[in-house]
Amino acid sequence: MATENRLGKELSPYLLQHRHNPVDWYPWGTEAIEKARAENKMIFLSIGYSTCHWCHVMERESFESEEVAAVMNKDFINVKVDREERPDVDKVYMTFVQATTGGGGWPLSLWLSPTLNPVFGGTYFPPEGNFGRPGFKQVLSALASQWEESDNRTDMVEAGEQVIKIIDKKMGSGSLSASSSLPGPQVFRKLYTQLAHSYDSEFGGYSGPPKFPQASNLMVMFRLQSWADESSDRLKKGLEMNLHTLDMMDLGGIHDHIMSGFARYSTDKEWHVPHFEKMLYDQAQLAIAYATAFTITNDIKYKKVVEDIMTFVNRDMTHQSGGFFAAEDADSLPKGETKGKKEGAFCVWSWDEIQHLLSKPVEGVASEVTLADVVAHEFNMKEGGNVNPRADPHGELKGQNVLTKLPVKPALIADTEKYNSALTEAKKILFTERLTRPRPGLDSKILCSWNSLMLSAFCKAGTALDMPEYVATAVRVGEFVKDVLWSREKKRLLRSIYGGQEELAQLDHPIEGFVDDYCYTVQAFIDLYTATLNEDWLSLAVEVQTAQDLLFLDKDNGGYFASKAGDPEIVLRLKDDQDGAEPSSNSVSAMNLLRLGKILNSEQYQLEGEKILKLFHDRLQQLPHAMPALVDAFLFLHQSEPTILITGDVSSANPVLAHIRSSHLPSHTIIAGGDLVRAAHPTLTSVKWDQTGAYLIRNGQLSDIITSVDQFKEIIAK
Repeated sequence: MATENRLGKELSPYLLQHRHNPVDWYPWGTEAIEKARAENKMIFLSIGYSTCHWCHVMERESFESEEVAAVMNKDFINVKVDREERPDVDKVYMTFVQATTGGGGWPLSLWLSPTLNPVFGGTYFPPEGNFGRPGFKQVLSALASQWEESDNRTDMVEAGEQVIKIIDKKMGSGSLSASSSLPGPQVFRKLYTQLAHSYDSEFGGYSGPPKFPQASNLMVMFRLQSWADESSDRLKKGLEMNLHTLDMMDLGGIHDHIMSGFARYSTDKEWHVPHFEKMLYDQAQLAIAYATAFTITNDIKYKKVVEDIMTFVNRDMTHQSGGFFAAEDADSLPKGETKGKKEGAFCVWSWDEIQHLLSKPVEGVASEVTLADVVAHEFNMKEGGNVNPRADPHGELKGQNVLTKLPVKPALIADTEKYNSALTEAKKILFTERLTRPRPGLDSKILCSWNSLMLSAFCKAGTALDMPEYVATAVRVGEFVKDVLWSREKKRLLRSIYGGQEELAQLDHPIEGFVDDYCYTVQAFIDLYTATLNEDWLSLAVEVQTAQDLLFLDKDNGGYFASKAGDPEIVLRLKDDQDGAEPSSNSVSAMNLLRLGKILNSEQYQLEGEKILKLFHDRLQQLPHAMPALVDAFLFLHQSEPTILITGDVSSANPVLAHIRSSHLPSHTIIAGGDLVRAAHPTLTSVKWDQTGAYLIRNGQLSDIITSVDQFKEIIAK
């Protein structure tokens, strides 16, 4: 085993994976930058994350090679970054690579001048060139020889500075100027049309392969169900598209049918063969989507999926402190082997393995049917494996089966009860067997933003499904975020804490939170307030929002930057302008501000939320499908639904509150009579605070008290 490089002192599992590389790695920071300047060397910057398959490939091929490392160490200062620790660094240099190559992805490979301006970049480089593509060693050699000549060096530095200026002009701090008006409601119709056009009517989803869950699309389509101005045909079609998508994901191989939870994406249109990593943010957003489907349909199958996700998160993704881990890796060692990790090894099954494990006959069935027959039938297994070789370029899944219920077939046994009982018994045996396999790597970072997103999911699941234990989990995680990640003295959030051991660990110089940490935490605290009606959470939401404004708000044009002002290590301040695997910080912030505006009757919050919508006016008009979560916030504003004041009993024993929480009323705001709310709403002087029920506040006017569900339904329908 090689001696440790500097990454041995880090806590990120991704950085620690590289601590034995012969490469003289530095973490991102002052030491590496100052050394590059002192020695006038280029920086080689490699950005990835622990569940990134191609990051591992490039490490094996290049960073573990003594020959390659010798070149890297002689000619470059080499810096490794975990993109989930430093999304600000990743965003700047990913933007450069996308702008100069037309593509992006991880691992991200950059060569920087000592002033941190990018000179050249790409993603994965094979060790040797092929098919006209340069190899990593060729690129290292070419850039090093160019840098040696002072004229070339000057040209390279100037070219990098020029590209950054162009990107700044087109995408940076001065590139967007706010419109004087909000977009029109045609944005909602255009988004619907764009999503309907890209919808896969056979297998669901709003794109072709590779297929990601894209929860932001699902959530805005669900909110459109409550838009009074939408036609009945489009409402019906929109709901069918969303529910079919959720059904297909539930049945497909992207869903782990034995150990629960969802993989990050499917490589094919059938949701069959996933990339097997499981990300916390996917579990959170899908739990919210399935819980919403349950409130609309009252179909128990959606409740079961939520419970499945929460089972996985509580069992496999939770540190004893109460925080949630970031991700579970795709790759692991096949059982009985000591080297050669394979993708999906923890999850897939050979035909012989199933026959051996499940040879027991199903009791009470006339014909000779085994548990293996039931599983092979239910999950579409094949003797030679059910993975199309095109979905398995490295042959890691050859002869293996990824369990999928698609296509759905009639039960193998006519007696439904016996069939389901046999299936349950078989799944328990397979679950136990999987526990004997080497587990995939766990990314034990406890990220503020993703923990807050999961907190919101437990709030939604607890209230929508009437499961108080989920709300209790949300409160526990809220306390964790408040006590461990938020400093009330400094008014600052931490980006991460590390749960690789029983006791939490922290870096000597902790990484402070970024804009997504702040906006997701504000959202989580608002959701906690809505779920508990405890004003302590509302007060915290206001505190964190104030800190976010101080650090990231563009006071002139509106919207939020991804990084703080004045950071000498960040050469470009950008604004998030696209909803991807997670909603962008500006989309989430717009919704937070509009919700706070409603809860606290604050024109200032509403105006800041509207400024974000005006800032992205043209983007919303032209490409609403690029920012579905921002369209969602705009629809919340546009609907201008009443605020609902809950009085008396603020538990589910209040029949009106219980009905509201189990109904699909996404744009109604729930409040209760705490000090902040009473001070903010002057219309509440005539409220009968002790009487259990609810009032509607619409356009500053207070309704009479509502004490029954029928009365509420009648008044809300007007």
